[in-house]
Amino acid sequence: MAAAASLCNRNPSPFLGRFPPPHPLAVKKKARPGPHPGRPSRAAAAGIRALFWRSKKSLEPRETVDLSLGDYALTAPAAEDVSTAAESRPKRISPSVVNSISEVSANDWDACALDATGPEKYNPFLSHGFLSSLEESNSAVKETGWMPRHIVAKDESGTVVGVVPLYLKSHSNGEFVFDHSWADAYYSYGSRYYPKYQCCVPFTPVTGPRILLRDSLYKDQVFDIVVDALKNLVAKSQVSSIHITFSSENEWQNLKEKGFLQRIGMQYHWSNRNYTCFDDFLMDMKQNKRKNIRQERKKISAQNLTMKRLRGNEIKAKHWDSFYTFYRNTTDNKWGSPYLTREFFHNMGSKMGDQVLLVVAEEGDELVAGALNLIGGDTIYGRLWGCHPKAYYPSLHFEACYYQAIEAAIELNLKTVEAGAQGEHKIHRGYMPVPTYSCHYLLDEEFSKGIEEFVVREATQVKLVMDLIRDSGPFKEGIQ
Repeated sequence: MAAAASLCNRNPSPFLGRFPPPHPLAVKKKARPGPHPGRPSRAAAAGIRALFWRSKKSLEPRETVDLSLGDYALTAPAAEDVSTAAESRPKRISPSVVNSISEVSANDWDACALDATGPEKYNPFLSHGFLSSLEESNSAVKETGWMPRHIVAKDESGTVVGVVPLYLKSHSNGEFVFDHSWADAYYSYGSRYYPKYQCCVPFTPVTGPRILLRDSLYKDQVFDIVVDALKNLVAKSQVSSIHITFSSENEWQNLKEKGFLQRIGMQYHWSNRNYTCFDDFLMDMKQNKRKNIRQERKKISAQNLTMKRLRGNEIKAKHWDSFYTFYRNTTDNKWGSPYLTREFFHNMGSKMGDQVLLVVAEEGDELVAGALNLIGGDTIYGRLWGCHPKAYYPSLHFEACYYQAIEAAIELNLKTVEAGAQGEHKIHRGYMPVPTYSCHYLLDEEFSKGIEEFVVREATQVKLVMDLIRDSGPFKEGIQ
């Protein structure tokens, strides 16, 4: 375990920032083959580089973009009943860009999201309610560097058959898949990294599909169409790249075949092995880990703290106001600026109902800390934590974020607790490493090759750390 801890406490990757020297384009002219279809010419790219050679500042994202991404013909699936094919099958798919999720009805968006995951794997962060709360509260909007550019695919009758949460970004904040060194390398190369397209749930390192499609016989064709439209949008907008982060593993594999680079990361998740109570879980732990957890939990009552788990209508406006204060305390101390507004929490809470689980700690009648979770089909997703800015309570963070979530998952018979990004301290509390997936498409082919070398080396390191942690984890022998 010591070896694993040593690796985990190092910088995220020894390869960060270690790219080859500046490309010859940055220092001298060199003959180039003709432009790649769909890509801007080298002459045009060189002109842009010359104009903005020494500035790292992002170009202002363009407001006027042709919202249509073309029309695509569908072919009849092999499994289709030919007797009904001509009458029932759509013949064309038209993807387009919308500037706000409000331009798509909640029913249409959520139907795509639910079909993409299935009810058993329902992901609340992909819902219209969550994503619209980010926009309506001015958390994920142009002014914060998250310009909505969602993709909507319709058939010729106007039926929505697919949607993609997409943003035109002028920075890399709030993504949790770190590419700042890529931006620096682009600058050394004499080019601009920003703006870029980001396909994700803003500020949310939660795995799930990103290309959300209705279930149908021609679903695979719609996937190919949407991916092609995304790649064409990158070229059409003259941005550097598109990044699909925290995608599902299946989507990750399929996008590799479409020319996307594959990158993996690591998170820590708790797994429910059919436990009936918290003590059942503890009995799977090594004796020293079990003892430590019990000691941490005893500190809560010793500090006269009361823990409560609130859902839906149990969460009042006062709870959200207090939680926003706690959240600001965390962001002020850790990041320096908050991503989310006070209005987001109120808005999201009213839209998401019982999907919201707010863990609160009370000292007497006063709220002193809280942890925000969302409940999916088989998973509790831990997201944000904060406490009173003028108080410190030992072990309260572990209780509110990890142990209460475990108890809730056992009570609700859910399979998994996802506790968010990073945090090697989660390992000792029963949260084990799992891979996360992201896909990257860079318009410049030569720079893409350098990034590909980087992600391959990085993946080797991530897999090594995961293996070391699993081999020396907190559970008894034979339990993973």
